[in-house]
Amino acid sequence: MGNSFGELFRITTFGESHGPAIGVVIDGCPAGLEIDEKFILHELGRRKPGQSRITTQRKEDDLPEIISGVFEGKSTGTPICMFIRNADQRSRDYSHIAEKFRPSHADYTYQQKYGIRDYRGGGRSSARETAARVGAGAIAKLYLRQKGIGIHAFVSQVGPVCLDIPYTALDLQRTDDNIVRCPDPATAERMINFIDQTRKSRDTIGGIITGVITGVLPGLGEPVFEKLHANLGKAMLGINAVKGFDYGSGFEGISMYGSAHNDEFYTDEQGTVKTRTNYSGGIQGGISNGQDIYFRVAFKPVATIMQPQHSINTKGEETTIEGKGRHDPCVVPRAVPIVEAMAALVLADHFLLNLKSRL
Repeated sequence: MGNSFGELFRITTFGESHGPAIGVVIDGCPAGLEIDEKFILHELGRRKPGQSRITTQRKEDDLPEIISGVFEGKSTGTPICMFIRNADQRSRDYSHIAEKFRPSHADYTYQQKYGIRDYRGGGRSSARETAARVGAGAIAKLYLRQKGIGIHAFVSQVGPVCLDIPYTALDLQRTDDNIVRCPDPATAERMINFIDQTRKSRDTIGGIITGVITGVLPGLGEPVFEKLHANLGKAMLGINAVKGFDYGSGFEGISMYGSAHNDEFYTDEQGTVKTRTNYSGGIQGGISNGQDIYFRVAFKPVATIMQPQHSINTKGEETTIEGKGRHDPCVVPRAVPIVEAMAALVLADHFLLNLKSRL
């Protein structure tokens, strides 16, 4: 239960952080799609650990093995199974928490729900599982690319360091030019310095990722319970460490009058319907209106810190606990491809739902 996502373009992930492998089954990918394995490897490389000094130093090649659903480089329309082997595991780094609950982790809740937990890196609750989502999201991106839909995400805030430039004034192709994945070099340098300082103080920090979806035609999204923004919100809030999601004007829209917030329609010289502003974030009534879809995703500080903290053990006794091993001081640089992948899965699913509704 709870291991699958999507309706028509549907994925099911499997595996644990310190098990033999993780993976994903993609059901509903249309037949005939060219599966670019180099692109899938590239996307996984953007998420994998050990990329820089501001990420965990765990080393994983994250080489995808596609064992079904692809023939002669194209999807067959049958389930695609992708396998990613785990390699650089240090389960001994977690032996000290076998009988303890880490603050703000899923240790206690998993124990209460299942009566058993894999304490090695958090098992199924580990962000290691998101590699499977990125692999599936890469295939969704390949599908959406055929439809002219582009998906871009970037780090727009780390702690108090905020990128104040609107995404429309940024070159989003420069996002991967630096290790923090912020497309503005000056802000990126400040973010990197802040993460470095946080890491050296044996602490962690959170941040915000902004997502932008371009090329979406009007009409994607279902009424009432399958609204496009609702499904995007569900996708983002299902990512490890995410604490908030908003789109368009979001929470900032509450301070605006309706006369300023309303997006007025007009028709351009090519006869295309557009809006003069885009506080709606490209979605109205749960359905895309043809403008850019943009949203923000807030990530909490990584829960594992290299400092002693108070907690309890499995017997309910008070104890102290301190993080060991290799962990991210800030998760947002590696979470950028995860946000893109989940957005791609939502858009691919809604594109197919839209085709079905017109049959």
